[in-house]
Amino acid sequence: MIQFLAKTQAGCRRLFPRHLLHRIATLAFIAVVGLSTQTLSFAESKADSATRPNIVLILADDMGYGDLGCYGRTDIRTPNLDRLASDGVRLTNHYANGAECTPTRAAFLTGRYQQWIGGLECAIGTGNVGRYDDAIRLRETNDLGLPGTETTIAQLLSESGYSTAITGKWHLGYEPKFAPNHHGFQQTFYCIGGGMDYFHYLDTVAGYNLFRDGNPVSGEGHFTDLATEEAIKFLNQQSSDQPFFLYLPYTCPHSPFQGPDDVTADPIPLDSPLWNQGSAPPETYIAMIEHMDQRIGDVLKTLSHNKFDENTVVIFASDNGGTKSARNAPLSGHKGSTYEGGIRVPGIIRWPGKIPPQTTSDLPCLTFDFTRSIAQLAGVSRGDGKPFEGIDIIQAIIDG
Repeated sequence: MIQFLAKTQAGCRRLFPRHLLHRIATLAFIAVVGLSTQTLSFAESKADSATRPNIVLILADDMGYGDLGCYGRTDIRTPNLDRLASDGVRLTNHYANGAECTPTRAAFLTGRYQQWIGGLECAIGTGNVGRYDDAIRLRETNDLGLPGTETTIAQLLSESGYSTAITGKWHLGYEPKFAPNHHGFQQTFYCIGGGMDYFHYLDTVAGYNLFRDGNPVSGEGHFTDLATEEAIKFLNQQSSDQPFFLYLPYTCPHSPFQGPDDVTADPIPLDSPLWNQGSAPPETYIAMIEHMDQRIGDVLKTLSHNKFDENTVVIFASDNGGTKSARNAPLSGHKGSTYEGGIRVPGIIRWPGKIPPQTTSDLPCLTFDFTRSIAQLAGVSRGDGKPFEGIDIIQAIIDG
């Protein structure tokens, strides 16, 4: 593979392989247009369970490209994510598979373009609403969601000996048959829809959203804390004898805009301006991201305390571009559009001993490239005749 390697400031490396240049022209259309299938060969790894790395994938919700300190924001303190980037690679041309929540999540879990799955090309509407023709049709028969017939990366990992968990946002179907425990996740705790009151777990149509294994459960506290504590609990249950996959998709900083100290006795009103995605109170938006960063730091500390960090790949990204409440600079556009600001997002990968620290990569990549990389690292492959459509972005960075 022909590549160019140039030194940049602070000892960073900037990687740009020539064979990926062609992807740039097509990235802006991924949210609305189905693309042709890549048929790259996939060699199954021979590594056994003792040597396969653990995987932690953390997803922010509606975070802007420039919302982190390591991406240029100066009024939000994100020391833990900044350190994660310093310890690994910061991706400057990482794109979400869609401009909204559901499509990106569907593409990540299946490792294929979301257009292959009916009804999931845009976000499922609050309260289980189909928002375009195919989604409306599927909703009428209670079939709007990620079908159990779809092969997911969690399923492949679970079947190959990984311990798997999701704690965070699902947004891939309201019906019990679409619950994440039917898609390879052995432990589940999640917000079922697109967003909810962080303390009372109700959405904008007063639907209850806090679930485990397809059933509503009670909770107490800010959802960022609940999701983190579930993640830490899962990590503390693991051992070095079995690899694990933790999927931690936060709802932060999605509306409603509530910081960790904004608890109220009653749910916020359904017509509260705090639900307006484009007009977050600046101090609240800052508090939400800083709190998420702090809790991500607690997850990283747990990995270190349990001596997992040396054999754990940690990936961080956002599900789509930021809203008007975010900082997408220097990009144009926001969530829901295919301008750069709607689909280009922060991306970070840390793998000690494999990815050199203080690396910056200009490789154009998509959310489901993470899926292809995870499959390669775990030595799993699909047996359904539907190839992964991403590239192994981690190996491409290492080869650089």
